[in-house]
Amino acid sequence: MSRISFGRKRVKLKKVLGIRGRLVLLALIMVVPLMLERARSLEDARAKQIAFASNEYKKLARHTADSQREVVSSVEAVLKSSAYVYALGTDAGQPCAVMRAGLRVDLPWINSLSVTNGTGRVLCSTEPKLIGMNLGDRDYWKRAVSSGQFVLSDYLFSRVTSQPAVIAAYPIAAIDSLADSVVVAGLNLDWMSRVMNNLGDRPGVTAVLVDSNGVVLAAPDDLASMITQHLEDKTVLPAIRTQEAATGSKTGIIAHIGPDNRQRTISFAEVPGTDARLIVSIDEATVTAGINRDIRSAYFQLGMVGVMVLLGALFAADVLVIKPIRALTAQAVRFGRGDHTTRAESKELPAEFKPLARAFNAMAAQLGQRERELVASNNRLAVMAAIDPVSGLANRRGFQSRFDFEWLKATQLESELSLVMIDVDQFKLFNDSYGHLEGDACLRRLGETLDLIAGTTAGFAARYGGEEFCVLLPGSGAVRALQTAEMIRAAVQALAIAHGASSYQTVTVSVGVASTRPNDTQRPADLIEAADAALYVAKRQGRNTVAQHGQREIAAPSVSLAS
Repeated sequence: MSRISFGRKRVKLKKVLGIRGRLVLLALIMVVPLMLERARSLEDARAKQIAFASNEYKKLARHTADSQREVVSSVEAVLKSSAYVYALGTDAGQPCAVMRAGLRVDLPWINSLSVTNGTGRVLCSTEPKLIGMNLGDRDYWKRAVSSGQFVLSDYLFSRVTSQPAVIAAYPIAAIDSLADSVVVAGLNLDWMSRVMNNLGDRPGVTAVLVDSNGVVLAAPDDLASMITQHLEDKTVLPAIRTQEAATGSKTGIIAHIGPDNRQRTISFAEVPGTDARLIVSIDEATVTAGINRDIRSAYFQLGMVGVMVLLGALFAADVLVIKPIRALTAQAVRFGRGDHTTRAESKELPAEFKPLARAFNAMAAQLGQRERELVASNNRLAVMAAIDPVSGLANRRGFQSRFDFEWLKATQLESELSLVMIDVDQFKLFNDSYGHLEGDACLRRLGETLDLIAGTTAGFAARYGGEEFCVLLPGSGAVRALQTAEMIRAAVQALAIAHGASSYQTVTVSVGVASTRPNDTQRPADLIEAADAALYVAKRQGRNTVAQHGQREIAAPSVSLAS
């Protein structure tokens, strides 16, 4: 039992470890222990380099945040000066003109300078397109009016440029208590991106200014495409907020592993007065690329041996095993998609695969033959389904298919189409007198006669149901249809099939004829109903006669009939 159990385990192991898996496992057993020993001696150097880089970028982040604080102070001074000048201009009756003439805004981080009335409507601005815009719904405008002090907004997107910006507001009421106007300045964050250029163009380092939702507001030139986009790593901000709550500090460093499983060191600093943060992410793998190169070079020679052995084994496996299998698989796929002529070329296969190729070709030949036989059988069944086995003519289904085709064709060609309906007179009495076998024989002879006449008149004969037959005459008008109907009546009577219960002592037929020129206003059923109505007239006239529908154009089944 122990030998049997051991053998089963070996079989399972072979299924799990294929040719490639075994070769990879062998290479790892040879190389991994040596790589781990060397890696221990270099990990300390890697950690020191990461710590040095983290401290450096933390200082730069703090410096960048301080730079914005200085800019905010400059903006506050400009708004207070503008408010003072506007208040003086109000006394002169031309506040906007006085403000534009007396104040020159040349700070690169100010996009525009505007003044709103007490409802938030822009009265004058250095940007004409801002005049008339309502800012009364903005939170920063409301806070400036209610507090009477200089207010700096959170980071938002400008309604005019759709670009990230910071808006500063200062109420003129702080200078003139009777005034309800507010001075508003739009700050462009391009200056912040320029300040952040100190953090750009450094491999493995990503520096961005983001708002509280993680939207990038500013970035160095090499990362300008990220501006207005959300941070790709959605886990960075939650990790920073957790660190701030734990330490009580708005600046710091955290170790972070992103969704891509890459280790990063994150330095962050909150910009004073806002909920924005400057985030510097250091990709440790990129920053320590130099040490990683040393590690790789230390193992290069050992790795080359394993790689050469592995590549050689993989190449041999591809040529001798995998490639032949793929060739056979491709042939099987082609065969499965319907190409039954495909065959495996055994000449190009190794000797071990030739028996398999021959077996595949034999199977393909058999399946191809069965497929052809099945198609032929289906075709025969389709034909049989449309043939009446008693009369040998087309059945109701076959007639309807042909009738629909000829109706559409006549409609397109604007040609005539006639229908002859035939009913065997007193056929029930015939069956009662002679039996159903003689009845079937009678129907068979009638079918042969109608088929012969249809062949000579380019028509189509069918058994419509029971003892009723029909002949479709494409391209035939009323005159020719009437002639054909009389030919049918006479031919049946000439068969002289004995019928003792009939007044004629032989089998006879009543025939109804209808003709029309199909168009879009008619239905195919109208022609059938008209021919059937004519057949009814022939029955009423004493049978063994022909009746023609009274009009060539079918307006409705209820039109008048002529005998």
